[in-house]
Amino acid sequence: MNYASNYLENMDSTQTADRILFFIKTKGPTSTADLARALDMTAEAARQQVQKLMTAGLIAGRQEAASGVGRPRQSWVLTDAGNARFPDTHAQLTVQLIGSVRQLFGEEGLERLITQRESETRTVYIQSCTGKTVQERLKRLAAVRTEEGYMARVERDGKDWLLIEDHCPICAAARTCQGFCRSELKLFQEVVGKDATVTREQHLLADAGRCVYRIVASGE
Repeated sequence: MNYASNYLENMDSTQTADRILFFIKTKGPTSTADLARALDMTAEAARQQVQKLMTAGLIAGRQEAASGVGRPRQSWVLTDAGNARFPDTHAQLTVQLIGSVRQLFGEEGLERLITQRESETRTVYIQSCTGKTVQERLKRLAAVRTEEGYMARVERDGKDWLLIEDHCPICAAARTCQGFCRSELKLFQEVVGKDATVTREQHLLADAGRCVYRIVASGE
């Protein structure tokens, strides 16, 4: 009986931990109080779970300036180990392959590889991301990116749209060779069309928690 009880308790704890990691992954830096409210937990239960995740090295604290007068707020972000709990498309193998291409064919060979990938990606996106409006095209773009592992979604921000990518399945490759994500901004602009302008506001490779693109309709 004790074994069964301990097993169920551990399983519930694991599920709660996964929910917390997912919440931080998709919402960004999060306070213990925010976690408690969002996941319908008591403040004490949230503190206990946060402590376990911090001890396990899956999250770390970050001091953020208060919105008004007051002390900085303590928020929680995912560590590299925490981010590793999400899909990462054979990161180690990818990095090794990039190193092999560099060694065998030099930077020119790696550049040709990146250019070929850009061409293939562009063909898929242009064919898949059709629609009469900017919003329709953005939603289809987010769907394609999600299928590729980017955990993408579209949100409205006033008159603008935000394309938010909570995960990067090629992050390890992009850190090894930043050419792999150099053309995304240009490609997104091409998908959206002349009706709007796309700018990148947050970038994983610039130590942000995610990649965020702002889409502003022309004339607004």
